[in-house]
Amino acid sequence: MSDRLRILYVAYPLLPASRDSCGGAEQVLCAVERLMHQRGHATIVAACAGSQAAGELLATGSEPTEADQLEQRELEHRAAIIETISQRERQGAAFDLIHDHSGSFWQVAAEFDLPVLATLHLPRQLYRADAFFQPASNVFFNCASRCQSKQFNDLPRFAGVIENGIDLERFRPNFGEREGYLLWMGRICEEKGAHLALDVAQAAQLPVILAGQVYPFSYHQRYYRREIVPRLENLGLQARHIVAPTFSQKLRLLQRARAVLIPSTVEETSSLVAMEAMACGTPVIAFRRGALAQIVVSGVTGFLVESAEEMAEAVREAAKIDRNTCRRYAEQFYADERMAGEYEQLYEKVLKNWRGRRAHELVA
Repeated sequence: MSDRLRILYVAYPLLPASRDSCGGAEQVLCAVERLMHQRGHATIVAACAGSQAAGELLATGSEPTEADQLEQRELEHRAAIIETISQRERQGAAFDLIHDHSGSFWQVAAEFDLPVLATLHLPRQLYRADAFFQPASNVFFNCASRCQSKQFNDLPRFAGVIENGIDLERFRPNFGEREGYLLWMGRICEEKGAHLALDVAQAAQLPVILAGQVYPFSYHQRYYRREIVPRLENLGLQARHIVAPTFSQKLRLLQRARAVLIPSTVEETSSLVAMEAMACGTPVIAFRRGALAQIVVSGVTGFLVESAEEMAEAVREAAKIDRNTCRRYAEQFYADERMAGEYEQLYEKVLKNWRGRRAHELVA
């Protein structure tokens, strides 16, 4: 891309966004923003205070101290962003493009005259039923996998599919002895199936580590108390929960695990954890749900299964998966540089469409 753009990245408003965020959408945003900044674009990240950005950070408010504050934070977040959009325009430094990873900011796009690319990170069932009713004409959409895009084929101005990627330099194999535990990593909520990972560990009679946090929603917290705490207590020393692992802890956990378990109960749109595990040479055992069936090559980089019982059986076969094969597969398909290059091309496509439509409106 020859043009150097001013790009505003909009993050999920509730928690700080960084390369080491628990949530995949935050990690993808930070990766894309960092690489676009390296490519010479002027980037700004609108996010919760405490977030990280390679370019400029627009802190839209503080992380809430109580549960169920999303609606309040969204209002605060949107107001700060819209004011900044207006301010930059008055200063003669208007943004060329807004790349929205928040899951909702694009719904107020009618309030300004800029193209918005909304990357959809979730299955459709997890969005509000009316979220996609008559989106503003300056909103374009993209998905993170082909199977996800089938859920959104009715959307106007659908711009394409770009699969997520990871920083392969950060995630590398360690060819020492594995420590024999099973690993589950991510946001602790019902659809991610952390309780099922604990059941699999019990059935397989293997130690298990949960690594990840409970987001500040009361229904997530109730799930944790109802389904996770009793299982952890029942498993005793066989199970451990690491609430907020540092990156070095996360890397070691991925490198040394017998296998990474992904027993998601929804049609996953992507899985950074699966990509990171493969980059570390560790097999992934996942339910055949959504994009997981595209990311994991059964018998090659892990196993795809249909139930917790099958997952427990597949754990016994994990040692047959070759570490080097996992790593090579990640290198071939899941580099963040590939993802950034595809987004840069998509920006050009969106801007060309947008400018053409604006020129047509002016002539009319």
